[in-house]
Amino acid sequence: MQIRYHNIHETRSFVATVLGDQICLGRSTTCDVVLKSPFVCPEAAILKHDSGSWTLQVLNENGCILGGMEISSGKTVTLNANSTFRLFPYEFSLDPEDSTELTEDDIWNDLENRSLDIVRSIHVALLEQMNLAEVPAEQVNEEYLLRVERNLEVIAKDNGIIESENRDLVLHLAGHCVRGELIDGTLRHIDPEKSSAFSADSAWSRLYSKNPTLERELERLQNNVAVTLSLVDEEQLTLRMKQIDTGFRSAWKQVAARVLDETLLYLALRQLKKQIKDIVFGYGPLEDLLRLPTITEVMVVGSDRIFVEREGVIENSGRRFVSDSVTMAVIERIVSKVGRRIDKSQPVADARLSDGSRVNAVMSPIALDGPLLTVRKFPTSRITVKELVEKRRSLTAEAAAFLGACVVGRKNILISGGTGTGKTTMLNCLADFIPDKERIVTIEDTAELRLDKRHVARMETKPANVEGNGQYEIADLVRNALRMRPDRVVVGECRGKEALWMLQAMNTGHDGSMTTIHANSARDVILRLEVMVQTAADLPVDSIHRQISSAVDVIVQLERLRDGSRVVSEIAEILPSREKDSTVRIKRIFVRDHGGELMPTGQLPSFMPQLIQNDLLKMETFYL
Repeated sequence: MQIRYHNIHETRSFVATVLGDQICLGRSTTCDVVLKSPFVCPEAAILKHDSGSWTLQVLNENGCILGGMEISSGKTVTLNANSTFRLFPYEFSLDPEDSTELTEDDIWNDLENRSLDIVRSIHVALLEQMNLAEVPAEQVNEEYLLRVERNLEVIAKDNGIIESENRDLVLHLAGHCVRGELIDGTLRHIDPEKSSAFSADSAWSRLYSKNPTLERELERLQNNVAVTLSLVDEEQLTLRMKQIDTGFRSAWKQVAARVLDETLLYLALRQLKKQIKDIVFGYGPLEDLLRLPTITEVMVVGSDRIFVEREGVIENSGRRFVSDSVTMAVIERIVSKVGRRIDKSQPVADARLSDGSRVNAVMSPIALDGPLLTVRKFPTSRITVKELVEKRRSLTAEAAAFLGACVVGRKNILISGGTGTGKTTMLNCLADFIPDKERIVTIEDTAELRLDKRHVARMETKPANVEGNGQYEIADLVRNALRMRPDRVVVGECRGKEALWMLQAMNTGHDGSMTTIHANSARDVILRLEVMVQTAADLPVDSIHRQISSAVDVIVQLERLRDGSRVVSEIAEILPSREKDSTVRIKRIFVRDHGGELMPTGQLPSFMPQLIQNDLLKMETFYL
């Protein structure tokens, strides 16, 4: 049930969302809708829902006006969906679309909208009052941040946050505050590394207007909610996060019923300070999403929709930016940190966050419905081949042993798959098999690889400057890498003419090199390589095929299943070309069967004798 009302002497209107079949209106703070006026009785009227209709019982001494008719105290009248009535000096109407009973989600969404409205208002007022956009970074010290927080409190109170009719909003914001602290506490308790991986250590992220007494109360509330959710009994981080996601609302409702209004207001203001500082100095509503280990990808579609991926499934986060200008400010903040730019003349940019997460941003005129931002998060802890085998079941131990032998045996490997299939993760894992004594040169568009090796020379592409000069593409860096005496060249992804240079690297004594490529099958890899090489040089197809056959040894094909899990679907060998036939021949070594198991086909790779002779692999790998 939603009731819209306003004081006839003021321009501001309010919306009260109340569950239940009976709603009390009056001056008393115990009423569901509190009316701050001496002309209104402590309990002025009662709205009742019965048999699909609403009735109004008038208790106000001055009576009530309904549709131009005066209703005296003690009378009860039936309302319709379009009824408006007045309890001087307030006028009320029932929202026709919300005359049916609202769900918990309806109420939550309404409170989220109101929260966004007040954040937007405070942000605009604070920008005007303190000229935040023009303040140099070196001036953002503790004294300045404390002044920001104090001014924010005043603006929030001027916007009616302390008004009794906004108590439900205060309760909602306070809940967000407790939830955020609960998540931080969970991360610190179970996995300190995950807690510190993204949590900002900048001065602006700290709270400078703390009340020690109320901070202790916040800690107590956090512990009470944890007990209510039985978090103390769960040590697994993923399960704890799920319990918070699914059970926090009801747990907070139980705990908040015994919290003083002073504490709730402090927590609400604390949450508003965090949200505003996130917008002004950080990544806005992305701050909370990026620190959650259960989220693997964040996708911003315009300013009003932010989607996330959890366990391979995409869902709407419910978060929003306050405006397109704020979204663009956050995008520019991200892009500028890696020395890149985005504007109307260059509306697409790739970047990375401090934790290594990959970022792609698109703006107008290419983005038609507002700025687009995609953040591919990296796991805070490195994923190993053992984890892929035992926990994720992406491949079998036998397949992992074969791939490990191929890496140590210096076979050139292409990792293939569609978007989001885990190609970079697999490349990182396979690189773990490279002996420490070898020199590795890595080349990427945006640095994502994290090779835990002693001798790694990392290079990243560079866009052109404002004059259009100084651009270095992957092809340029691969060509340069051949002059750097590498034992192996590892390219994050082949997408264009760099494929020719990668094949040449594999063919000129840099055995054991690896890269990834977008393709849907091992056979498609050949077609993709053919097209990419032709963008670099006008070579005959026969020549390209022979280069591929002599350069590439193994293709690892990845697939993303419907449940979101990522698996190895095929491991194949590219056979050496025949003298009179340049056709690229593929031998399937492992294939995922109808039961979902990655099984050996029984065919042995042509280089099998070499692996056995060097004691890198045993024949049992292919005969289970």
